[in-house]
Amino acid sequence: MPNLGVPELLIIACVLVLLFGAKKLPEMARGVGKSLRIFKAETTKLREEDDEYSATQAAQPAPAQSQPQPAQPLAAAAPSPEEQARQLEEQAAKLRAQASANKNA
Repeated sequence: MPNLGVPELLIIACVLVLLFGAKKLPEMARGVGKSLRIFKAETTKLREEDDEYSATQAAQPAPAQSQPQPAQPLAAAAPSPEEQARQLEEQAAKLRAQASANKNA
């Protein structure tokens, strides 16, 4: 992207004033500033939580396994995301049916 100079910034500012009006621009700038502050605070919290999590994981020694675990059959393995989604959809349909039956009763 080319560097923006003073003439380009003035043109952009004029277009914004024409589109939104001089009264709306300060409100929009405040809104953008607030959302950027909120976004920055949330990303900082996530980084701190990630650092805490990695620090606790590094502090805990890995459990020593004295005996090898037997392999689990594929049927006992965790269901795929598609299977989980299908099960949740079935549960939601059952709950909707129960709610409509209770509403009609």
